[in-house]
Amino acid sequence: MMGADREKHDMTHTDIAFLLADAADEVEIGIAPVEAVVRGGRRRRARRWAVATATALVLAGSTGATLAVTGLPGHTDRNAVVVAKPSTPEARHVYAPQITEVAHGTDHGTSWRVVVSVWGAPRDKAEAAGQLAAMRRYGLERAVLPDGRHLVGMTSYYSGLYYGDHPLRTAMFNRVEKWEPLSGTDLMSAALPLGEAASDGPERLVVGTVSTTARQVRCGWKNGTSTMAELRAVAGSPVTWFVCTAPDRTSYENAEVVR
Repeated sequence: MMGADREKHDMTHTDIAFLLADAADEVEIGIAPVEAVVRGGRRRRARRWAVATATALVLAGSTGATLAVTGLPGHTDRNAVVVAKPSTPEARHVYAPQITEVAHGTDHGTSWRVVVSVWGAPRDKAEAAGQLAAMRRYGLERAVLPDGRHLVGMTSYYSGLYYGDHPLRTAMFNRVEKWEPLSGTDLMSAALPLGEAASDGPERLVVGTVSTTARQVRCGWKNGTSTMAELRAVAGSPVTWFVCTAPDRTSYENAEVVR
């Protein structure tokens, strides 16, 4: 009996290492790694302590938390806890958006560029008020800005045109609680004059979004010609953006994913 007890309890470091490796090999990591590991732990109660250690290591890799592992040889701190890094408004881009230039060029000697700004979701009314003030400073037109209360929990994106020294002119904008990625040949677009803000000329600038699987987008013009769009990835956005411009003396007719 004493020999059996000694065999059961006097585990070497090597024994423990083998158990850890064995447990780690059996941990299922999928879409929801925490649930998968918990299910695995319930099926392997005989190795509960080893699976718990492996679970802690998987979670550290998945969440980016700071973790102190206890219960292993050489570790004596039994009061260690997982400390998550705080997520500040600055880290979430609440007051300073992620900005991507998606196209630029020259029109009749005047430079222009199209940018997309993606604003992180405020978590409360105070953050929403701060974001609304930042949006106004950024130059977004008051006509496209919501009441601050409608910003809480919503990610906002704006595409806009800078034409020469004129203020930013909004092309597309929306607020979403959760991004809905486009798929297949899905496409959303907006057309506006390529010129000064007050211009009522032909809609020669097209800005839009397509799925990340799209490879070619064609813009058709009313004179029967067409242009292949420039495709760009945008920071903070799960869709691909495109821009195309029409020749002089014609305007937007349609846009489609052709590949």
